[in-house]
Amino acid sequence: MIKSMTGFGRCETAENSRKFTVEMKAVNHRYLDVNIKLPKVLNFFESSIRSELKNYISRGKVDVFVTYEDLSENTSTVRYNKEIAREYLEYLRQMALDFGLEDDIRVSTLSKYPEVFTMEETGADQEELWKELQRAVRGAAEMFVNARIAEGEHLRDDLLEKLDGMLKLVDFIEERSPQLLTEYRQRLEEKVRELLQDTAVDEARLLTEVTIFADKVCVDEEIVRLKSHIETTKNTLLEGGSIGRKLDFIAQEMNREANTILSKANDLEISNCAIELKTEIEKVREQIQNIE
Repeated sequence: MIKSMTGFGRCETAENSRKFTVEMKAVNHRYLDVNIKLPKVLNFFESSIRSELKNYISRGKVDVFVTYEDLSENTSTVRYNKEIAREYLEYLRQMALDFGLEDDIRVSTLSKYPEVFTMEETGADQEELWKELQRAVRGAAEMFVNARIAEGEHLRDDLLEKLDGMLKLVDFIEERSPQLLTEYRQRLEEKVRELLQDTAVDEARLLTEVTIFADKVCVDEEIVRLKSHIETTKNTLLEGGSIGRKLDFIAQEMNREANTILSKANDLEISNCAIELKTEIEKVREQIQNIE
């Protein structure tokens, strides 16, 4: 089982007159990068959310959005600040003495001064709050992972198909390469006979030239390594797990071998095949970037 690094998950829970909604989405990234947007009242749980998500995700740039509603009626209380009211009263009486004014202070007047009465949110139990939030986070993460797995299966099937196509291209290069020597020998022999006319051809010299040419265009090692890399990639895809980084490294190695074949190619058919092979490797590598 492999996972794509792109995905979406959402979960909504409502319990004890509290409603949590968690949404998460992701794109590919070299490492795990989690960005969490929380209401201020839930900021305390950011670290806990990060720890929870590590159980579900190992790579990707993940954006998490959390909304919270307290549906209970008694979410706020009024607080009477006695000490502040006392200070106001003392200063008002002092003003009356200082300026010879009538002391007409009433409760209704004093209560209107700032901070005498304040509204405070009723604090919920943090442990209980986290259990409800955790349930929503897990629900969203499970949906998110399932979406990643579904997309990962499509990626795997498509990659296996592309790898089979690449293997056919490598087989063609392997079959075509020996023919180059035969064709080169024939052309060289014809050219020598044309130049020497009736003079006998020096077989030893001809063999030496063919050997030098063979050494220049030989791609046997590159073909063996390419086939090995393709098989390793296929087996890794079938094994599954967090394989993105490993496959990316193998794709780089495959591209290096294809470049070497193209640089050695002294034949139009092999050159065209090597170019097509490089194109397919690049397509494979782009898709591998989306595997966790």
